[in-house]
Amino acid sequence: MEPQSSPIRTDVLIIGAGPVGLFAAFEAGVIGLSCHIVDALGRIGGQCIELYPDKPIYDIPAIPSCTARELVDRLMTQIRPFDVPIHLSQRVQTVVQREDHRWTVHTEQGLVFDVAAILIAAGNGAFVPQRLLVAQADALEDRDVHYSVPRIDDFRDRDVVIAGGGDSALDWALALSGVARKLTLVHRRNGFSAAAASVAAMKSKVEAGEMDFVVGMIDSLDAPDNALRAVRIKHIDGTTDIPADKLLVLYGLVADLGPIAEWNLDIRGGRIEVDTSNYESSRPGIFAVGDIAQYPNKQKLILSGFHEASLALRKAYAYAYPDKKRVHVHSSYDAKLAERVQASAAG
Repeated sequence: MEPQSSPIRTDVLIIGAGPVGLFAAFEAGVIGLSCHIVDALGRIGGQCIELYPDKPIYDIPAIPSCTARELVDRLMTQIRPFDVPIHLSQRVQTVVQREDHRWTVHTEQGLVFDVAAILIAAGNGAFVPQRLLVAQADALEDRDVHYSVPRIDDFRDRDVVIAGGGDSALDWALALSGVARKLTLVHRRNGFSAAAASVAAMKSKVEAGEMDFVVGMIDSLDAPDNALRAVRIKHIDGTTDIPADKLLVLYGLVADLGPIAEWNLDIRGGRIEVDTSNYESSRPGIFAVGDIAQYPNKQKLILSGFHEASLALRKAYAYAYPDKKRVHVHSSYDAKLAERVQASAAG
């Protein structure tokens, strides 16, 4: 990555591109705050997209039912009028408050931000995939061994093995069965922690000969010259070598507070303690909303995170514009907001 010529200056840095972080970006725009979003993951949507993209959600106001994927798509449409920059695969490393009370924020990947306030909407922390702990897996990562599917075409006409038994593994097995030359799903047992409809669809494809299913665990990789050729599966009767040139490991994600734990915040049980009048942490100027925020009678609901973000940003406004009093305007009477929304819809 090319070094920055100067820090990116904005009013608020939102850490987390899940539903709460996306809605926070919309609220920031509504009240007149500029913002950027960063997320450690490589795609938008947070744990909703990574863990249950196609499971139904029933408790979003005015939306009787939608999937996580649909909710994220709608939120992206909602923030479009504000043209919010989103920086993916960027894990925030350090936050330092300067004498002018603004914050300098560095990511591990080299981005630098100059912000008035920080809003942490990072769910349970940064989510990282559970790695395959066998020899050569690290050396083959992003070429032959993958933990996500950024491009379906990378798997087209290839011999693909998918390891895992959750929603993500089943969803991708179904999606890639018509793309790969040969697809094999590997799971340690016959039971799955996935939607019943997905399990039924997978079994139907196995019976039709459209994909294979093997019970067992990955024992080793055959990768001469650092090119995957086969995956060895250990099972009750011994071992089996499955020809493969692509391995997709979907063992799920693990939450990791990571550098956040070093920011001198009041953290208890892996959650950031906040003041419920404005969801500010123990360090003025740093806010926490969504699942990562902790307070009495906390409810881990997406709609609760929306409420928390709304109040937090109104306090953040005072840090961005200490000499300016914010005038509340109902969105129905906000002419500038209406113009933005209409222009975005027309475009």
